[in-house]
Amino acid sequence: MRRQQPTPRQEQILQQIRQFLALHGRPPTRADLAQALGLRNRQGIDQHLRALAGKGLISLEPGVARGIRLPPSAPPLAAAHGRPATVRGTNLRLLPLYGRVAAGLPTLANSNVEDELGIDVALFRPQADFLLRVHGESMRDADIQDGDILAVHRTAEARNGQIVVARIGDEATVKYFRRHGEQLRLEPANAAFQPILVDLQTQSCVIEGVVVGLIRNNWTHVHR
Repeated sequence: MRRQQPTPRQEQILQQIRQFLALHGRPPTRADLAQALGLRNRQGIDQHLRALAGKGLISLEPGVARGIRLPPSAPPLAAAHGRPATVRGTNLRLLPLYGRVAAGLPTLANSNVEDELGIDVALFRPQADFLLRVHGESMRDADIQDGDILAVHRTAEARNGQIVVARIGDEATVKYFRRHGEQLRLEPANAAFQPILVDLQTQSCVIEGVVVGLIRNNWTHVHR
């Protein structure tokens, strides 16, 4: 039996469920969905969830706070890599989530995409173009922790003091950007780590983007 298509609002809720599952490894509560969608109560969420269940797009386990289940055949979030797409009828943009980036010592850049997540386009200015998962503690004092997902605006230019994703050869790292003439200093935000010094006359360093925010657990922070 062919499943009925969701309404635009139901599609938005479905995308939020998928995004929450991808980020946290567990289903959202109705309160989580109401918060993500900016709703003050859960009554509307309940109605849409029952409609989605009636269309076979989710199942609901009675009496369980996190009882929202996606069917095994549910399609994953999808977008052409490098070409983020907007979900029809919502403000969500599907962004590629790239593998872990070292925030302690540089690690080999990994172009493989772990997933695509639906991100509200209004959250970050300038807009986020891709997502990166952090590994390490060198940016701890900038409130960037191990396991965080960084929202990154793709640009080759950066200002002193901005947090960037920088690539040296085939290795990438997340650090504060400081440039004085041909001398580049990539600074950690943790006194236990040393800065990375780059002489641009003899070494190559490519700025992949500027960090515009991060996603952690149930909240989003915007870097200014």
